Amino acid sequence: MRVFNQIGFGNLKGDVFGGVTAAVVALPMALAFGVASGAGAEAGLYGAVLVGLFAALFGGTPTLISEPTGPMTVVFTAVIVALMVPDPVTGVVAENAMAMAFTTVMLAGIFQVMFGVLKLGRYVTLMPYTVISGFMSGIGLILIIIQLPGLLGHASPGGGVMGSLEALPGLFADVNAGELVLGVVALGILFLMPKAWRRFMPPQLLALVVGTLLAVWFIGSGDYRAIGEIPSGLPSLVVPTFTADEWMTMVINALVLAMLGSIDALLTSVISDSLTRNEHNSDKELVGQGLGNLASGMFGGLPGAGATMGTVVNIQTGARTALSGLVRAAVLGVVVFGASGLVESIPKAILAGIAIKVGIDIIDWGFLRRAHRLSLRGALIMYGVIGMTVFVDLITAVGIGLFVANILTIRRLSDLQSEHVRVLGQAEDAGESDYEGLESDEKRLLSEAGSRVALLDLSGPLIFGAAQTLTRQQNRLDSARTLVIDLTGVPHLGVSAALVLERIIRDAVDRGSRVVLSGAQEQPRARLEKLGVAAEMRPDDWLSSRSEAVRQACSGPEATA
Repeated sequence: MRVFNQIGFGNLKGDVFGGVTAAVVALPMALAFGVASGAGAEAGLYGAVLVGLFAALFGGTPTLISEPTGPMTVVFTAVIVALMVPDPVTGVVAENAMAMAFTTVMLAGIFQVMFGVLKLGRYVTLMPYTVISGFMSGIGLILIIIQLPGLLGHASPGGGVMGSLEALPGLFADVNAGELVLGVVALGILFLMPKAWRRFMPPQLLALVVGTLLAVWFIGSGDYRAIGEIPSGLPSLVVPTFTADEWMTMVINALVLAMLGSIDALLTSVISDSLTRNEHNSDKELVGQGLGNLASGMFGGLPGAGATMGTVVNIQTGARTALSGLVRAAVLGVVVFGASGLVESIPKAILAGIAIKVGIDIIDWGFLRRAHRLSLRGALIMYGVIGMTVFVDLITAVGIGLFVANILTIRRLSDLQSEHVRVLGQAEDAGESDYEGLESDEKRLLSEAGSRVALLDLSGPLIFGAAQTLTRQQNRLDSARTLVIDLTGVPHLGVSAALVLERIIRDAVDRGSRVVLSGAQEQPRARLEKLGVAAEMRPDDWLSSRSEAVRQACSGPEATA
């Protein structure tokens, strides 16, 4: 596997223009997410540079733009809140809490690299859409709720979602009118800016510029909350920090970050593929994302993933190789290392407005409007995941959502598989419906044999959902002197179904009945042979076709006696 991403100079103008434009889009988002997380605007900038740089260098999607995103910021904010809880005895927050938060980001990066090395890329996105939609919509709501205090002109009250909700009545009673106006102006620009203008200037950047000018000219630098000084130059290295008490919390949160970041990045890679007509390398992309998050955590940056907005802008402005991602990282690096003073006067209320708009965009409005029409059960799962994401915690929401969704899926698969397990004929008074799907000769032979011959007709992949149905049908086979089991339509035989089939065959042999198998494909036959079924049967009772099996079964001494 090639180490570096696809970097070329044949499309130099398009890649440079795409990278510069993506950097312009990324700057306000990075600042907004840094402030929203509680780690500071500089953490957002460091994350935008480092995640974007390493993902562009080592990823598997040439035009993907990686940076801090709304979902990753919300999860990281929850990590900070969990680690900043005061000691119940001393009431003091651990001084290494932020270091542990960034260590969690490093762990998430390591997990993502492992996902890629183990070639799990194709499986990462195999989650029920109802769970993904509910989780993302819940994250959107969290981002809106925790940014409302900033929109009203107040610092975050702490305590995450519940802390913000509890403080809102008091914050509404003491609104900072100037900052509220700035936030509303930002939201107005983001929602109302004409599409034709967006080709020349990203609405986030326009909101940032207009809001800052309004604040400086009409409010005064000392009368609104600004970002303040951002350290220039190279960021400090964060030493990985663990404690015995927080170890498990950090690992679990790192896994959540890794899974969410992987899903976010690979879904965005699919969008990139559709726009460029290329095909990304999922496993390589996970390695690049992991290295980016590992580097970001090491230098105090936010975690990131593939960003849909940045990626689409990058492609639409001409980018075709990973050179665009490197150009973007270089432009943002100039801001971090030499022009950080330009962003110090940006009002936090403007950043809150930008973050709230991101939260609104994350909510899956399209599915929310239609979910109940598609599936009531699916809609209930989605609403449940939303509620648990917002009011309980992210891990519980995903875990319970996946469990319920998978249980319902298994139940549905079991119902469907029951239709592919049939006992045909095997009755003295069998009617035409009892022989449905059989050829005329097969119907005649089975009708003449009556209850002496039973045909167990199986089709489709038989996994554990079919085991219960097979067990229920077993009683109908007990009176047969010859049992024909047709596996022609079975491409795969699962372990549970194979064990039940083995029991049916052994029970038939034990009571002196003959068992004939027909049409067994390679995998089902190999599995039954490994279970020792071949030793219970005569070699000539493994037949290639059902017609031949029925003919032999009905003409044998067991059926005619």
